[in-house]
Amino acid sequence: MSNSTATSLCIKNAFIPGRGLSDIGIDQGKITSFTQPSETHAYNEVHDLKGWLLVPAMAEPHAHLDKALTADIVPNPSGELMGAINAWIDAAEKGTFTHENTVQRACEAMELLVTHGITAVRTHVNVTAEIGTSSVEALSEAKNQFNDVLDVQVVALMNSPMTGPDSKGNVEALHSVIEFGVDFVGGCPHLEPEPQKMITFMLGISQDAGLGIDFHIDETLNKDMLTLKELAKQVINTSFPYPVSASHCVSLGMQSEKTQSEVSKLVAEANISVFALPQTNLYLQGREHQEAMPRGLTAVKALIENGVLVAAGADNVRDPFNLMGRSDPLETASLMVMAGHQSIENAFEMVSVNARKAMGLESACLNQGDLADFVAIDAPSLGAAMADAPMSRRVFKEGKLVGKADQTSAIYRGS
Repeated sequence: MSNSTATSLCIKNAFIPGRGLSDIGIDQGKITSFTQPSETHAYNEVHDLKGWLLVPAMAEPHAHLDKALTADIVPNPSGELMGAINAWIDAAEKGTFTHENTVQRACEAMELLVTHGITAVRTHVNVTAEIGTSSVEALSEAKNQFNDVLDVQVVALMNSPMTGPDSKGNVEALHSVIEFGVDFVGGCPHLEPEPQKMITFMLGISQDAGLGIDFHIDETLNKDMLTLKELAKQVINTSFPYPVSASHCVSLGMQSEKTQSEVSKLVAEANISVFALPQTNLYLQGREHQEAMPRGLTAVKALIENGVLVAAGADNVRDPFNLMGRSDPLETASLMVMAGHQSIENAFEMVSVNARKAMGLESACLNQGDLADFVAIDAPSLGAAMADAPMSRRVFKEGKLVGKADQTSAIYRGS
């Protein structure tokens, strides 16, 4: 084995799609070699996967860790987006959320992500005139507890309005949270009184701060609301120099194929990444359309065909915006197959390779020289893993085992 003496770690007997059973050499967190399985080794540490499927580690490009796991204490009887928003605001005003329980829930949610095979997450965190930086501070504390396990990006999810006479408190909160420290600035242009002005204002603030943008965009089935097009135009016209992502983009899926294509071309030109979020949008959207109910997803096919980088995320997990959710990207991928009509391979790329690329992270594609972030799953194939979602998994970050789960089952037949 070449350079074996310089390589500190070996992952043995990993089944890699397209490559077969392999041993993987790792040094300084990077993949250094692939070889045929061998009984001999000269490594400091060895993990024998015994033929388990090995795939690139997954990433969650859109989460709400400050809201996670609150479904039991924040009911949303209507099941609609505004019902969830109002339920959350009411609970916050009653003092339901404290620093301590927000940290605790965020940590629990991060543990779920890691054990399912995620080594990076981008989380939106509410910032309003009333709560200021408090939720971001709680997420920062939780993030510090996972430094060696999980890469965490924080987006300041700004309350509306961000422009006009009633925006002063929210704008002050934005400046405060930027000073405290966040990775991206976000908000919901489609909920603003003047979406165009809000986008202009937020692009200017973000550029001054040297931060990228990750907006909730057009989380509605109303085809007359299409702020994604406006965002793309402004990013192009201002030559905005930092990364831009657009999450949801539901109303794009309600447009004609011609409009879908035209807008997708603009989005590609603006180099905006789009995050499809099937769990939450399938839950929230379409309730007012009992006849021919739409799927509530963005125009995935048109976006991809026109060169847009599309990733997929789970969004909310067991909170008023989504009562379900397993914190498992294989669930997200399976929904992109079933509801988004993607192939198994494309759907998995959306929750792994594409998600990491859209988040600006180092490549972890199971190639020589890549970061050694990957997950082993007790499954015979990618399709089987996605369909069955077995919970026997080993999660590696930079070659180090950072998470594990084991599933056992038994059937007792006869007397």
